[in-house]
Amino acid sequence: MARQRAEMSAATLDARGLDPLVFVTERPGHAHELARMLMAQRVSTIVAWGGDGTVNEVASALAFSDTAMAIVPSGSGNGLARELGIPFRPDDALRVAIDGARKVMDAGELDGHLFFNVAGIGLDARVAHRFAAGGLIRRGFARYMEITLQELMSYAPDDHAIAIDGEILRERTLLIAVANARQYGNGALIAPDARIDDGQLDVVIVAARSPLRALLQVPRIFLGQIGQVPGVTIRKAAMFEITSARPVMYHVDGEPFVGGASIRGRVRPDALTVRVPRT
Repeated sequence: MARQRAEMSAATLDARGLDPLVFVTERPGHAHELARMLMAQRVSTIVAWGGDGTVNEVASALAFSDTAMAIVPSGSGNGLARELGIPFRPDDALRVAIDGARKVMDAGELDGHLFFNVAGIGLDARVAHRFAAGGLIRRGFARYMEITLQELMSYAPDDHAIAIDGEILRERTLLIAVANARQYGNGALIAPDARIDDGQLDVVIVAARSPLRALLQVPRIFLGQIGQVPGVTIRKAAMFEITSARPVMYHVDGEPFVGGASIRGRVRPDALTVRVPRT
């Protein structure tokens, strides 16, 4: 499949009179290494063909540079690609990479790791850890929902202190999402009012609740109504700190990590140039 995508990319770009360099990643972190190498060669646009993890690797390499990133979405959620309006047909997405407008967007930073879509702790972090542990054999939205349901039934909420620009909130939480963009992917709008270029992050705090109550409220996320759900608090933030009684499991753009008992985050304005469809 990867080789077929590489051949298709080369043929599409060749037909436009371009001389592309096409690489197939071989391991986690390889996309980041390739992007850094190409950026040093002053390549003007680098295309990430993959899901949110691949996109994060490339974007993290290109952050705070003049090199633009384009996306050909092929992941399980494709949250950032959806936010940017990138077409899902590979040939259409490649046309955006060639002819699209340049747009500058913010990034978030959590515990030293950049993210461009959504980061979080709690239930969604546990799901991200299990989803990543499954490798590439079973992926997709159905598998993601299967893991989410399993984790929801066994998850034990933690007490957290969340300091947001000087305000301290204390809550036993189901999850805390930190959103640069609006959605996890597949239309799940965790932060409906988030904007990728407003110089702020949206911190979404979902208080602990029973599994049944949480399941009944899931449709509100897809309707963009999470802010109306009882026990949900949303705050705009430039900086924040989350403290727990034990090491914090978290994710950035779906990639799992474990930090200390306290992790800090902040917005990084004007961090990345992306190619988007012309309006």
